[in-house]
Amino acid sequence: MDYYIFGAKATAAGLYKALLLIRPEDELKAFLVSDTGKNTGEIFGIPVKSLSQEAALLNEEVKGKIKIYAAVPELIHPEIKELLEANGFMNPLMLDSKMEAALMEKYFEAGGRFRSVHSLILRNKETEIPGLTVYAASFYKDKPLLNPPGFPDYVKRLYLGCSGAVKNGIDIKGQADFYDNEGDNISEKNPNRCEMTAHYWVWKNRLDTADEYVGICHYRRLLDLSDDDLRRIRENDLDAVLPFPMIHYPNAGIQHSWYVQEKDWETLRQAVCELYPDYGRVFDKIFGAHEFYNYNMLLAKKQVFADYCAWVFPILDRIEEMSVPKGADRADRYTAYMSESLTTLYFMANLNGLKIYHTGRLLFR
Repeated sequence: MDYYIFGAKATAAGLYKALLLIRPEDELKAFLVSDTGKNTGEIFGIPVKSLSQEAALLNEEVKGKIKIYAAVPELIHPEIKELLEANGFMNPLMLDSKMEAALMEKYFEAGGRFRSVHSLILRNKETEIPGLTVYAASFYKDKPLLNPPGFPDYVKRLYLGCSGAVKNGIDIKGQADFYDNEGDNISEKNPNRCEMTAHYWVWKNRLDTADEYVGICHYRRLLDLSDDDLRRIRENDLDAVLPFPMIHYPNAGIQHSWYVQEKDWETLRQAVCELYPDYGRVFDKIFGAHEFYNYNMLLAKKQVFADYCAWVFPILDRIEEMSVPKGADRADRYTAYMSESLTTLYFMANLNGLKIYHTGRLLFR
């Protein structure tokens, strides 16, 4: 069966690779986009075409029957659905986070490298859930969600950028369980560091609790973990659980080009090579592959989390030192975007040394 995918970024590339594995008899005709000038000309050898131009070549009967997947962020699903239907593609399949996670789980399980926590056998249903706290990073300016999640009890809301809120006279008390301007903190760096001020705050202030595991999620994104999954984590003594990586084309290095200036990327590379030569030696190999850990979300043993933080923050500090203008004079989130690349570098480099498993990430609008 022929089909189209609307979208030309990581979600679309991942969907194609998963469908190629699961339904090899189906043929992708093209990736469709609203503006070809902002996208690559092909992905894995499949052309990227203009939605309106492709729609003009097809009769209404074909457009009404052909399958089309919308592989774009859920936040824009309503407008993309309207756009597709306006071009005659009726009943598009809107790929949500649960569908994407299920597809990518099948894809990665077949490859055997990015293992799913759901694939682990739960030997004893009576196994106790490990002690854990996951901190939901929330910015004080975040807009209310249309379908706010019912977070499990182990998820606590951590407000970020609180030093800026205080300076602006905004009362945020009572809005969260914790605030990133308390204790040892870098709250004032939030305009550049974003959710990394949550990582720092947890590292410096919350690792002396009785918890075995700590984690970071977002106010609108949560790792898909059931109570039985948490029991699997304890039974198998996992070091970390991350969201399934996303597929980037032509390689993982392309991700930074969407958000970070090339001079900043070279600064990141220089900082890594200077501080951690072993990671510098695998830098090109890791970013030359397709897989990339987006969103800076994870659940990890406290020591693993501490080791990662002790590794990543010196790099971010060094990047700020070398930046022109200096990091303190910027508010473009550049180190937050680069920290996703550093998360990718660290955990990809340690896939064999640590027991790392994966799950989907649930998105709430």
